[in-house]
Amino acid sequence: MSVLNSVYRSLFRRTSAFTLTIVVGAVLFERAFDQGADALFEHLNQGKLWKHIKHQYEQKDE
Repeated sequence: MSVLNSVYRSLFRRTSAFTLTIVVGAVLFERAFDQGADALFEHLNQGKLWKHIKHQYEQKDE
């Protein structure tokens, strides 16, 4: 119960701290979700994306 009480006192008691907690949480969640979705997309499309096959189509200048 002490942990919940200290979390409440530090993050949720004042409106300004509550708002800051929500904004920071949203930004961190967005970053983590975006990176996770990009990693999943690249894993599922391995070998199909341009960066994986461009060496087959590029001409070397000699």
